[in-house]
Order: sequence, then C-alpha cells, then structure tokens
Amino acid sequence: MNVVVCCKLVPDTEDVKVSADGAIDLSRAHWKISDYDLQAIQAGVDIASQTGGRVVALSVGGPLTNSSALKKDVLSRGPEELFQVVGDGLDDADTVTVCDILAVAIERIGADVVVCGEGSADRYFQQAGIQLGERLGWASVNAVNRIAVADGALEVDRLLENEIETLDVPMPAVLSTTTSINKPALPGMRAILGAAKKPQIVWSLTDLSVETSATVRVVSTVPPAEPDRKKIVFEAEPAEAAAKLVAALKQDGIL
Repeated sequence: MNVVVCCKLVPDTEDVKVSADGAIDLSRAHWKISDYDLQAIQAGVDIASQTGGRVVALSVGGPLTNSSALKKDVLSRGPEELFQVVGDGLDDADTVTVCDILAVAIERIGADVVVCGEGSADRYFQQAGIQLGERLGWASVNAVNRIAVADGALEVDRLLENEIETLDVPMPAVLSTTTSINKPALPGMRAILGAAKKPQIVWSLTDLSVETSATVRVVSTVPPAEPDRKKIVFEAEPAEAAAKLVAALKQDGIL
C-alpha cells in the first residue's frame, strides 16, 4: 500500500512579531512542520506499518521551505521519501491553488491513501482533504480519529461533537486526521542521522505542468485587536473576591 502524507511547512508562531503599524513580521521566524500535521505523518507511518506498505511525504511551499533542516525533520519522522513543490508565491497560496498542485503531484507519485492534518497552523482553513478528494475523485473523510486497514478497505472512526461514527471507506481515499488520533513519536538520533540519506525530490510548477491562478487576494494580515482590559485584581478570600467580581460585572451591565 502506498501512503502519501501531505504536510505544510509554516513559520513558528513563537517567532512572529507585530510591527508598530500592526503588520505581521515573519522576517525572523523559523520554519517548522505545522503542528496539526505531526499526527498526520504518524498516522501515515502507522498505516504503512500495518500493511507493509510505503509512506512518503508531500509538501507545497515557497523557497524558504526548501531547507535541508526542514527536510530532515520531516524524513526523520518516518516517511521514506520527501516530495516538495517549490515556487515563488506559494507560501501565501490559497487552498484552491495548493490543492490543484497537490492533486497533480499525488497522481504522479501514486497513492492508495492520502493523509492530511485537520488544518494548517498558519491559517487553519480545514480545506485540503475535502478539496483533494474532490479533485482526485476519491472518498474523503474528515475528523478521523482512528484508522484500521482490513480486507482492502479502511475502517475509520470520525470524532463528531457528541458521538463517534465508524465508517468503512473504500480505497483510494483521502483522510483528514484529528490531533487526538495519536501521539507522534519523537525522532531518535538514528532516525535523524538517517534522514539525510533518504531521497528528496523538489519539483517546480513547470516540472508538473501546473498552471495556477490565485482565486483569493490577500489585502493584509493583522493580529486581532487587544481587548481593553480594566486589570482589576480583587485581593480577598475566595468568597469575598467572587462577590466583588459579581458586583463589578453588574455595575458594568455585563450581568
């Protein structure tokens, strides 16, 4: 069984700065694997382990993602090979553009199962798995919290708001995993050293014969406004402090 894990490389939110004019500054940000994709990578590795199959990673991004350190980080987590589609402007590409590219790349690589995270750490649109299933003409299931393979089909649990739904899913399929599906293993030293020896293929849009046109224009990206807090601290015994808080909320018309 061939498993492709889609992972996005994003700026570390800890390094994001806000300029005086409110613009978001990423100039000093380190890049890393999107937190939501760590579980997807582990899920892909687990599927391949269950079936004796092969798992590879696939990513789309701008020139900054074409980094040896980022590549080693992905490959140290279990994928046997990393495919990247790199091009100017792809860091800010909308989901339509990214999924157009991913679909072409997946068809070239060949896959029985594609695994995505539930969203990306930068914008969290939660669209990749759904749109990929549509483009590929495959079954697509989101909120996947368990994956098992039996008799040439997938059995998955979907984590819904008030219940767990169990589905038999025919292959090929696209699965979008939750963050609670597993606990990603930390790469050991042997895996980290071995990652440098694994194949790394970088494609351009020309290599894939993909033409893209942005469907979304980003006007600006700014953080939410800081709320105007009163910063009042009630120093008293719990019961008295609670009574003062309630009185203050009533005075402000909140209660």
